[in-house]
Amino acid sequence: MASSASICSLLLIISSVLVCSYFGVSEAQPSVPLVKGLSWSFYESKCPKLESIVRKQLKKVFKKDIGQAAGLLRLHFHDCFVQGCDGSVLLEGSASGPSEQEAPPNLSLRAKAFEIINDLRETVHSKCGRVVSCADIVALAARDSVYLAGGPEYEVPLGRKDGLNFATRDVTLANLPAPTSNTTKLLTDLAKKNLDATDVVALSGGHTIGLSHCTSFTNRLYPTQDPSMDQTFANDLEEICPASDTNATTVLDIRSPDTFDNKYYVNLMNRQGLFTSDQDLYTDKRTRDIVTSFALNQTLFFEQFVHSMIKMGQLSVLTGSKGEIRADCSLRNPDNANYLRSVVKEDEESASEL
Repeated sequence: MASSASICSLLLIISSVLVCSYFGVSEAQPSVPLVKGLSWSFYESKCPKLESIVRKQLKKVFKKDIGQAAGLLRLHFHDCFVQGCDGSVLLEGSASGPSEQEAPPNLSLRAKAFEIINDLRETVHSKCGRVVSCADIVALAARDSVYLAGGPEYEVPLGRKDGLNFATRDVTLANLPAPTSNTTKLLTDLAKKNLDATDVVALSGGHTIGLSHCTSFTNRLYPTQDPSMDQTFANDLEEICPASDTNATTVLDIRSPDTFDNKYYVNLMNRQGLFTSDQDLYTDKRTRDIVTSFALNQTLFFEQFVHSMIKMGQLSVLTGSKGEIRADCSLRNPDNANYLRSVVKEDEESASEL
């Protein structure tokens, strides 16, 4: 592994050239066009204190366990990548079939994250009525998870509706990038979602917070160590995961596991990326310069992350008359007994007024 001094020297030599040549000298990313139906002020009249309600509650959650920030950010990713940002990942399965939650890539999603979203939904609906979708609450929770963990603060376009169905197991598997994916696989799959190489590298920076189970990366340790992995780093991981099926976890970012910053990219330059999908971004010449630029310039990373998150957060959204606003994030409204009772009550009250 290269010494800290040599890494610093490398950064000093290439920083002024690389950052300007790859990204230009613009101080801000271009604005992202909004999908029809989304707005920066969607709830201004319907629920004017929505964002403060969500942030206030999440501050309490993170004060007890900042690790939940990573879980909420991942929830948004997993929701958007499958069939769009429609809250479908929140739906529970039924006798007719398993939900997205039960597909292998989603089994690692934290149960607590689902609870937090439903708690937020209860609070928001109690203060504003049932006007805010679960999909929008997930997007806001992801944004606040980034900000409250030390990352950039940014606005989120709102107006999503909740989907009426969840994706099948096969669809879920096909749309969520695996940690064993190489850069070619990532670029090919995410290009289908109109995400380019810079988006892919920026969104991968979400791995600057959170944990991973051993089974997501021990393919790089057993039966032989991946030569792209720093030797000391690999040895440390083998102590945590002495076998390929060890039921243990470790941090995604060894330098600042609970802080949203650019250290993830510094890890990659030091060959200390946990997943194949992480480290290969630095190994592959198509994305190496982007990784290096983000490692050198945290502001640049933050700007691009915001741009890519807003872009991703609009994937196949439902707006207007499409979808619904769920009374319970885990159930479609027709499946929700409380919702049905409220509809009957509203009908009875309306009839008595006539």
